Amino acid sequence: MTRNERAVDVLVVGAGPAGLGAGAELAASGAGRVEILERELDAGGVPRHCHHSGFGGRLRGGDTGPDYARQCVRAAVRAGAVLRTGVTVTGWVNATTAGSAADGPADAPSPAGAHVLDVTGPAGLERITARAVVLATGARERPRSARLIPGGRPSGVYTTGELQQAVHLYGQPVGSRAVVIGNEPVGHAAADTLRTAGVEVVAMVTDQPPSPVAALLRLQGRCPLLTRATVIGLSGRARLTGVTLRHEDGRTLTVPCDTVVLTGDFVPDHELARRGGLTLDPGTRGPAYDPEYRTSRPGVFAVGNLLHGVERAGVASSEGRAAAAPVLRHLAGTVPPARRPVPLAVDAPLLWIAPNRTGPAGARPLRGRFVLRTARRLDHPVLVVTQDGRELDRQRLLLPAVPGRPFHLGAGWLERADPHGGTVRITAV
Repeated sequence: MTRNERAVDVLVVGAGPAGLGAGAELAASGAGRVEILERELDAGGVPRHCHHSGFGGRLRGGDTGPDYARQCVRAAVRAGAVLRTGVTVTGWVNATTAGSAADGPADAPSPAGAHVLDVTGPAGLERITARAVVLATGARERPRSARLIPGGRPSGVYTTGELQQAVHLYGQPVGSRAVVIGNEPVGHAAADTLRTAGVEVVAMVTDQPPSPVAALLRLQGRCPLLTRATVIGLSGRARLTGVTLRHEDGRTLTVPCDTVVLTGDFVPDHELARRGGLTLDPGTRGPAYDPEYRTSRPGVFAVGNLLHGVERAGVASSEGRAAAAPVLRHLAGTVPPARRPVPLAVDAPLLWIAPNRTGPAGARPLRGRFVLRTARRLDHPVLVVTQDGRELDRQRLLLPAVPGRPFHLGAGWLERADPHGGTVRITAV
C-alpha cells in the first residue's frame, strides 16, 4: 500500500492544551510548517467535556472547559499551525529504513537529525518527516480492569473522563445513585457532573485519613465522605448494585448504588514515547525530561500531562508554550553545549518529581520550581536535596503536602549540583 510522504518542520502529537500551546507558540515564532495531529475527531483535549468553570488560569470563575478548549484551538490556528483531527500516529520509522514497511522502535534519527513517523487518517497512510517532534499525548485515568477490583463486569462503572463524555458529549443516562472513589479535585469534578445529570451522590470514598478540607466539605453537607476505606468488590450482573468497602481496621460495608466513578490514579499516555525508545522515568512513568522539555532522544520534546499525571490545563498549556524556545534552538542548531543530564529521584513517601533530569547550564523549570507528589499527607515537611551524600539545599513547605495535589521545590540549588556526580535525591523529613 502506498504512503503519502512529506515533510514538516515541527510535528506536534496531541491537540490538548499542551500540544495546542506548543503549536501556537511555535507557529507564531516562525518555526516553519508546524503541524498538530489529534487522533480524536475534535481538538481541545480533556477540557472539551469538563463543563465546570475555573479554566483560563483562574481557580474561581474563569472559562468553562469547552470554552477554554475552543480558545486554545483558535489560538493555534490563528498563529498558523496546521491542525488535523482524526489522525493517529502509528509508529516511528528508523530513518535508515524509511521507504520500507518497517515499524516499531526507532533506533536513531536520520543523519540530518530528522524523525520519521507513520500516520493514518482520513487521507490514508502517510509518512511524515519532521525536524523536531513534540509529544503531547496527555494522561488517562486507569480503568477498573487495571485497578484489579474483584467482582463481575456490570454496567455503571466509569472513570471521570468516561462519565463526563457520557453526560456532556453524548447526553447518556448514567444511573440514579452513585459512589465516587477519590477525594481529589477530579473526584469533586466527577461528583458535580453526576449532580448535573440528576444523580444522587451517596458517598465519596478515600483511603486517606480525614483532613481539615474534608471536614469542611462535610460541614457543607455535599455528601458523606468515607475515609481510610478501599474498594474490595463490585456487585451486580448486568447492572451495578453495590460497592463493597473495607476500612483499614478491617470492617466492611456494602453501599447500594447503580453507578461508581473511579477517579484519579492517572497514568501518562506514553505508548508512542515507549515505541520511540525514549527513556521513561520510573516515578512519573512518562518520558524522562529536563527543564527544557528535552527527552532522551535529540529533537524529541515532551510537554503537558504526558510528563506528570496530572496538572491543570493552564499549566499544561504554559508548558507547551515554554517548550517553543528550546525547540526553536534545536531547529536553528543553537542548542547549548552538551552537558550530561543528572537524574533526579525521590525517596518514599514522595512519588515523583518533574522535571526529572538536570538540563543545560542555566536552564530552569517552568516558574523556577519543580513539581512533586506524595503518597501520604506530610505536615509542613522539609525537602532535603542531596547528591552523593552532599546536601545541596533544604526547603520547608508552609502548607501540608497531600496526596493528589502538587507541591513545589524551588530550583535555586541547581547550580550546586555536580554535572559529573550521581543522582540528585529529594527526601521529605
